[in-house]
Amino acid sequence: MPKITFIGAGSTVFTKNLLGDILSFPELAASTIALHDIDENRLRTSEIVAHKIANSLNIEPEILTTTDRRKALAGADYVFCTIQVGGYEPATVFDFEIPRKYGLRQTIGDTLGIGGIMRGLRTIPVLLDIVRDMEELCPEALFLNYVNPMAINCWALNQASPVKTYGLCHSVPNTISELASDLNVPKDEIDYLAAGINHVAFFLRLERNGQDLYPKLNKFMQKGQWPLREETGMIDHVRYEMFKRLGYFVTESSEHFSEYVPWFIKRDRPDLIEEFQIPLDEYLQRSQKQIDEWEELRDQYEADDAAVDITRSREYGPLIVHSIETNTPRTVYTNVMNNGLIDNLPAECCVEVPCVVDGNGIQPTPVGLLPTHLAALMQTNINVQALTIEAALSHKRDAIYHAAMLDPHTAAELDLDQIWKLVDDLIEAHGDWLPDYH
Repeated sequence: MPKITFIGAGSTVFTKNLLGDILSFPELAASTIALHDIDENRLRTSEIVAHKIANSLNIEPEILTTTDRRKALAGADYVFCTIQVGGYEPATVFDFEIPRKYGLRQTIGDTLGIGGIMRGLRTIPVLLDIVRDMEELCPEALFLNYVNPMAINCWALNQASPVKTYGLCHSVPNTISELASDLNVPKDEIDYLAAGINHVAFFLRLERNGQDLYPKLNKFMQKGQWPLREETGMIDHVRYEMFKRLGYFVTESSEHFSEYVPWFIKRDRPDLIEEFQIPLDEYLQRSQKQIDEWEELRDQYEADDAAVDITRSREYGPLIVHSIETNTPRTVYTNVMNNGLIDNLPAECCVEVPCVVDGNGIQPTPVGLLPTHLAALMQTNINVQALTIEAALSHKRDAIYHAAMLDPHTAAELDLDQIWKLVDDLIEAHGDWLPDYH
């Protein structure tokens, strides 16, 4: 039976979902589960939840909990990583409040933009520490990363370490469920192909019984009745506007995508914010709400008589483990190094493509050429990713300035002096959360 390690297991709700998926497979019911977190209180809650899941399923996995990361990693076969370096406070607050002083607004700030750059810079050193431990303690283990900024983190790790790193995101399965609803078509009857970079991948094929569904989606768009998404509670106007302009539907939500491009969030155009109902500071509000709800949620999880709901999620990680352990073929979407998978994106960048997974492991599928305009749009994001990684691995301060200068949204709002001063302010505020840059 495999040893499955969770780094950042104190993300209790996410850990619960992943564990419920894993342990619901009879073939994985006797796995060894190692839970690690630096927060002892959250770790204790996750341990209670893990035992409740096992009891509900009437199984007996070996469950280990520890604040010693090396102990959790020793002998692991799979490592799930769900950490957040710097937390909501102070780091995420810095990422939003300091840019706001310059008139630069964000929605999520975890993938691109100045928020994504800073999150990457403080996260990559910690991830590198983890994979260095893995090189010594479990060199053949798969590192299944759920930590944003996804492309930046996975690219950096694959460049700096031989550990087999794969990035997992639920944007593709979430979006195909949303499109199925918009099209009034059963999700399981949609045949699709998506490819690109994380959060800026597009559905290149969208069919049902061999018939192209894009004309039907175009008719839905022409109604101008933008759907309200249950996952986010937001309307999906931005993505449909991009579909109208580009001819393909993007895999990440409107509030995410609006800050990867220069066209929607403009301080001198409040009409755009209103028209597209862009939720500025949404991630701050969401994080604060989760913090406010945590105490009540923890009490519920820890109550002796409280059951833990086990419903299968849309996450790919548990499916990957099951497919490899049982040689059950599946197709999942993962973030991997390009190496020719997408012909008109840089070979060294991180791409999101379909992968066949079975007893032979994870095997990415070559996609070929993307439509030129989609590849060009992705390149604007890849430029920022590459420079952020250069900064993180070389500790060159200039690379941080250059990443911010080339970020589409930041460059659309601020001049060069403002960008450099903003970067200086963010570096100073982060203090010991960042290494020294020269």
